[in-house]
Amino acid sequence: MLVNVCIAKLHRATVTGADLSYVGSITIDEALLEAAGLLPGQMVQITNVSNAVLWRTYILKGEKGKGQVILNGPPARLFQKGDKVIILGEAWVTVDEAKKMSPTVIFMDDENQITEIKQGWRPE
Repeated sequence: MLVNVCIAKLHRATVTGADLSYVGSITIDEALLEAAGLLPGQMVQITNVSNAVLWRTYILKGEKGKGQVILNGPPARLFQKGDKVIILGEAWVTVDEAKKMSPTVIFMDDENQITEIKQGWRPE
C-alpha cells in the first residue's frame, strides 16, 4: 500500500505574482525547489495564510535566485502579490517509508530567500 505524505514545506513564502491568464500551476524559484527536494510537475498544496484558502496544483520551475512564487490560472483570484503562503510538497511512499520520514522545512525572508533549512528524511 502507498500513502500520500508531505515531504517538504516552504514555510510562509511570499506570493510575488498572480497571473490569471496563465493555464495553471504555481511557479516556484528553482533554488527553493532544490533546497526542498521538490520537482517540476510534482503536486503541492498551497494554503494562503491571509484568508485560509487552500489550493492544490503542480509545480513549474522558476528562475533560480529570483524568489518567484507565482500563482497561475484560477488561483490568481484567491492569492495576491504579497500574501504569505505555506506550500506542502506531496509524495506517495510505502507505509514503512512513511513511518521513518519527516518533511524538510524551508524558512525564508520576505523576498523568498532561504534563511534556514530543517532537513527531514525522504526515501531514496
